[in-house]
Amino acid sequence: MVKSMTGYGRFEGIFGNKKVLAEIKSVNHRYADYNIRVPRHYGFLEEKVRRFVSGYLCRGKIEIYLCVESYGEAEKQVVLNKPLAAGYIEAMSALRDEFSLVDDISVSTVARYSDIFSTERKEEDAEQIWQTVRMALQPAVQQFSAMREREGARLYEDLRTRRQTLATMVDAIEARSPECVAEYCHKLEARLKDMLEGVNIDEARLLTETAIFADKIAVAEETVRLRSHFSELDTILAAPEPAGRKLDFLIQEINREINTIGSKANDLALSKIVVDFKAELEKMREQVQNIE
Repeated sequence: MVKSMTGYGRFEGIFGNKKVLAEIKSVNHRYADYNIRVPRHYGFLEEKVRRFVSGYLCRGKIEIYLCVESYGEAEKQVVLNKPLAAGYIEAMSALRDEFSLVDDISVSTVARYSDIFSTERKEEDAEQIWQTVRMALQPAVQQFSAMREREGARLYEDLRTRRQTLATMVDAIEARSPECVAEYCHKLEARLKDMLEGVNIDEARLLTETAIFADKIAVAEETVRLRSHFSELDTILAAPEPAGRKLDFLIQEINREINTIGSKANDLALSKIVVDFKAELEKMREQVQNIE
């Protein structure tokens, strides 16, 4: 199945006490290039996310964003520094005794010293967090994949149409090539008559020159290979595995054959077909760059 490397998917949901946002998008790239952003305290998720998403694609520049927030309960807990609090109380008690002060040491008095308190993130189960994130990541990736498949279907149809256009041009090249030989023969014969001014023309020599010219501009080998490449293109497009790299190589081979035909073309009409062929092939090449 042909898939585009361009896609986007997003899902946001609440799972238990967690609110999770998962977003994934990708554009063209020669290889698989991941940029994964997860909350700093959930860094362990990065590799899990990479492995999970890699099961749905093989290349592209992929950006993944995850946001995980606690919902309905605090993420942090307050921790009392007991030794430090005891030190404050001991110091205040010594101050009271030393100067015979009124004893008004209370919780509110000690609590004014904020450094006896600190906040710590509650310890969470890593596997449970991953399973929660996975529930949001799954629909986001499915949406992402569906978009890539829809775009891939459009690319498939476009490539099939352009491939048929190229095949029609090959038909025109094959039809025009013998005409070029015949026209060359007529022109050569007319030129010789003008030069020899009524002297009989050596038909054998004329046929030899025509045969040499025909061999020089023969494109049968190239057109046969082009048709073989078109057949291979159909096979690649119909295959279930990723097609982008194979198609890119095949387009290069097709371009090589049409360049050879162009170098042999000694005819304006044939040259025009070659130019039109290469223009259409370039459009195919641009489309292939979007395929996974």
